[in-house]
Amino acid sequence: MKDIISGRRKSLLLIVSGPAGSGKTTICDRLLTEFGPRLQRVVTATSRPPRPGEIDGVDYLFLSPEAFERRVAAGAFYEHAKVHTNRYGVLREAVLDKLDSSVDLLLNIDVQGAASFRSAARVDPRMGERIASVFILPRSIEQLRERLACRGSDDAEEIARRMQTAEVELKAWKSYDYCIVTGSREQDYEQMRSIYLAETLKAERLRA
Repeated sequence: MKDIISGRRKSLLLIVSGPAGSGKTTICDRLLTEFGPRLQRVVTATSRPPRPGEIDGVDYLFLSPEAFERRVAAGAFYEHAKVHTNRYGVLREAVLDKLDSSVDLLLNIDVQGAASFRSAARVDPRMGERIASVFILPRSIEQLRERLACRGSDDAEEIARRMQTAEVELKAWKSYDYCIVTGSREQDYEQMRSIYLAETLKAERLRA
């Protein structure tokens, strides 16, 4: 008897954004720990040299500045940006090759980068049927400021800069498929976990 569906599904690209201090990196790391290697982090390309202990293809895809610029000119990136003196970006091949191999991908990215992926999804059917986006929304500006201060890793000037950036980023939450309003770290993670599992079970991702 022939099965109705093959049992295979199309891979998922889960995009996560939120301001610094929202807890998104902690949530993403925990999700990768629980669901890896079925779920893997998108490896970003950079023009900066490796730091001690960093591995090419694991921590970053390390490119020379000249090679990075050639890739930009060839349209090889979904999105790219300059941070201080270095370039960072997500290569199309780093995403599509993984998705074609039935691996789910997790991408922790800022709101501008997420917008670039949504634009790509509107014109690329392979991306459009695989993408889901989540915004981690602090319950209040005061809560976000407290979280940044409690981390103890930033001085007052850096916290002020991050808060200024956050005020711009927070306006983007309505552009995402899901929005997690922060509570406890456990509540936030359970909501993200539920979103990931629900997305993997969507009928549209099953192969006939």
